[in-house]
Amino acid sequence: MSGALSTTTPVSVAGGGSWGTALAHLLAARGLPVTLWLRDADVARSVNEDHENPRYLPGFTLDARLTASTDPAVLDRDWLVLAVPSQQLRSWLTAHKKHFRPGLVLVNAAKGLETGSLSTCGAVAAEALAGLEPRYTALSGPSFAAEVLQGLPTAVVLAAHDEALGRTLRELFSGPAFRCYSSTDVIGVEMGGALKNVMAIAAGVCDGLGLGHNSRAALVTRGLAEMSRLGAACGARQSTFMGLSGLGDLTLTCTGDLSRNRQVGLRLGRGENLENITRSLGMVAEGVKTTAAVHALALRLGIEAPITAAMHCVLYEGQPPHEALRTLMSRDLREE
Repeated sequence: MSGALSTTTPVSVAGGGSWGTALAHLLAARGLPVTLWLRDADVARSVNEDHENPRYLPGFTLDARLTASTDPAVLDRDWLVLAVPSQQLRSWLTAHKKHFRPGLVLVNAAKGLETGSLSTCGAVAAEALAGLEPRYTALSGPSFAAEVLQGLPTAVVLAAHDEALGRTLRELFSGPAFRCYSSTDVIGVEMGGALKNVMAIAAGVCDGLGLGHNSRAALVTRGLAEMSRLGAACGARQSTFMGLSGLGDLTLTCTGDLSRNRQVGLRLGRGENLENITRSLGMVAEGVKTTAAVHALALRLGIEAPITAAMHCVLYEGQPPHEALRTLMSRDLREE
């Protein structure tokens, strides 16, 4: 299959949010025949006629070659990019499974762990699409959709168990301002993309409380250590967390104002109510639900995850952010 994929192979991108739209635009600009599948007919019309996604990326001009559709028949492709939120992925795949080809290549761009099952998106896809034997890959790394659309330099990583498939896909995604590396550590790349969202909320809380640059630097550093421990316990390579899907994405989401997860933390630190924050965002902040899944996973594995535990207390147990910080700072001293 990997040898059959080329710039002439039709591809669909499922999910018309900001990241799905940006990836569809990117591939269309590379010259691939791309269809963006979404649920909203008005948005699809705007993409086709005005070359804009007015709901998620207003003011950004999309490549004129990009087409959009609400017809699930466009999902019948040799390869499909998934930009469906992680908590909706299982139900979405189950509902649309009948349109998928056996052995299709899936490129998942969502970042999160499923609550309840505590599964990665890869495990969810394998279960939901049992019998189709999809060739699953994961795209992750420091990449704000708006900056990709602006043509600003961006580097990401695409993980595939099949090394040859990874090489093929990295060539298809890469362009003048978008560099795509490949990896065979699928679980590591997925875990990095999911776990960093929890740390981004925590970093936002630090900034919202006005705790200064020292606290944020400490949070990011200890957050990376926590991510590496959890990832290794799930079978990931610890070295992966020093790469784009780990340290790279962690740095971006903990410091960039375009990060929805950091914005959640900022507003929590300033005293806002979580329900009001998530309602007003208008877009999914994956880290909120992922925090619950990561906390449960750490407990199941017996892995120390103090930052995740603190964010769980703030998000789900009603603990004020400043008290959660006090708990973190009063932990027993130890070697680094």
